[in-house]
Amino acid sequence: MAVRACGLIIYRRLQPAPSSKVTDSIEYLLLQTSYGTHHWTPPKGHVDPGEDDLQTAFRETQEEAGLQASQLSLIEGYKKELHYPVHGKPKTVVYWLAEMKDCNTEIKLSEEHQAFQWLKLEDACKFAEYEDMQAMLKEVHQFLCSRE
Repeated sequence: MAVRACGLIIYRRLQPAPSSKVTDSIEYLLLQTSYGTHHWTPPKGHVDPGEDDLQTAFRETQEEAGLQASQLSLIEGYKKELHYPVHGKPKTVVYWLAEMKDCNTEIKLSEEHQAFQWLKLEDACKFAEYEDMQAMLKEVHQFLCSRE
């Protein structure tokens, strides 16, 4: 059976400069793992027994980034499943999209992560080494731009 994990793609909007587009002010939260290859990823984790996927995404976000569900706005209409092998076993990760209500809210990392960055799309794609993660970030950005 495939390993199942869930998480949130979290973004914040900074005050845009008068000359810039609104979408230029969007930054995405990525966390750097403190294990393995120290890859960068949105907060996510395995589904616990009796928990639904969205509960998992919010619990993992709280554990890994210190963000409460009340500090985030879930964005309707975006949900994405990624499928890839980990140690030879299939893994499914379901992501939702959430906006920070206050862009200055402090991030509090667990010991699972050693660093975090708020990154504009181009930099977020550089940090996210995996092609499917890069594609998803671009898709999210396109989704947000289409809602402006």
